[in-house]
Amino acid sequence: MSHILFITYYYPPEKGAAMVRISETAKRLVKLGHQVTVLTTVPNYPTGIVPPEYRGRIMQEEMRDGVRVVRVWNYINSNTTLLRRILPHISFNLLAPLLGGRAVGHPDVIITCSLPLFNAIAGRLLSWWKRCPNIFWVADLWPETPIQLGILHNRLMIRLSRWLEWSAYEHASIVWVVAEGVRNDLIQRGFPQEHIFLGINGVDTALFRPIPQTPVQARTMLDWDDRFTVLYAGTHGVVHGLTTILDAAFQMRDRTDIQFVFIGDGAQKTVLIDQAYKRNLKNITFLDAQQYEQMPLIYAAADICLVPARRAQVLKGFLPAKLFEIMACGRPILLGVDGEARQLAEQEAGAALFVEPENPTALVSAILYLKEHPYIAESLGKRGRAFAEANFDRDQLVTAVEARIGSLVGKQTVISITETPFSTSEVLAAAGSKVEKNQ
Repeated sequence: MSHILFITYYYPPEKGAAMVRISETAKRLVKLGHQVTVLTTVPNYPTGIVPPEYRGRIMQEEMRDGVRVVRVWNYINSNTTLLRRILPHISFNLLAPLLGGRAVGHPDVIITCSLPLFNAIAGRLLSWWKRCPNIFWVADLWPETPIQLGILHNRLMIRLSRWLEWSAYEHASIVWVVAEGVRNDLIQRGFPQEHIFLGINGVDTALFRPIPQTPVQARTMLDWDDRFTVLYAGTHGVVHGLTTILDAAFQMRDRTDIQFVFIGDGAQKTVLIDQAYKRNLKNITFLDAQQYEQMPLIYAAADICLVPARRAQVLKGFLPAKLFEIMACGRPILLGVDGEARQLAEQEAGAALFVEPENPTALVSAILYLKEHPYIAESLGKRGRAFAEANFDRDQLVTAVEARIGSLVGKQTVISITETPFSTSEVLAAAGSKVEKNQ
């Protein structure tokens, strides 16, 4: 059995798709007999506020589901601007190897989680120090996603980010991607296919299952009212295009029999609440992020579940984790994500109705259609459950990851102790290319 080290900025008790993806994989590797360590920082997402029990220590350890979690101090703030959001990530990746490097022991393999992209720095440093392979785990294409969505504008930052991204790929033993679209993008850009491992996100089909209750019964347990409920549960971020749901709710403001429920946290939540208040939207309820184990009941309480995203070419390879959870729970989906997600959920599984991204009028029409045709909604849910069980059970997917780790560890090459993780020539070459392009 292997000692596996995960490097991630995000980890439970924080709530979110990235935390679930990493922690669920880590604890399953423990069940398969591996020793698993996570190097992370103190909980602070999304508020930038550290809980009292995690304050005041340079390093601390805890056990979660058999996983040893090493947490190190770093600079944390309230994430109000792009620069302020970046600084904690840079701080973590410079300090984590220094503060936690000895505590994590001697792993056989490192899995570096790519969101944020700066994790590549800590992964590469520790891979060099510990002389072990480094798997770079890519959930989304960064910096391309914020560039196409208009979040990242600065030309120097874009070029530095692209250099860091490609450098991370080139120096990883394997690049683990969670969507076929991401794999195809890397291959088209010249990255060797044999160094890419496709391991799509899965779902715990035992926990996420159809609950034998009507939505009204489930809403009673949650103390919701009995209106027809349209649910968005997940990160409230720029990528998800949640203002489209507000626009749809505005168009349906006179329908007193329909309500919209938002559950989760994220950078855009305060903005969304403010917009809903200014537009006097009485048909929207905002709730905090819920415990992972509570989500099957929440999905059961919804008549329709929404999986939206912005309209952008890069998001055609976007496979949201919530898509698999909703399918496993047997709930009908209105899918506002084109590309790979549409092909999987609508065309292959028959578990979703596609709605054009960022089109509130189309969303309203789809909501009313499923409300008026409940038998179609029910059939979408049943097909989704069957497809998730057959194709996306997380236990099966983690077993495939374990096999790939085993082959990698068995073939690992010794890294020369004189080789530095970031050479001066690399940095100068990267900077030089930027100067030439600006001339």
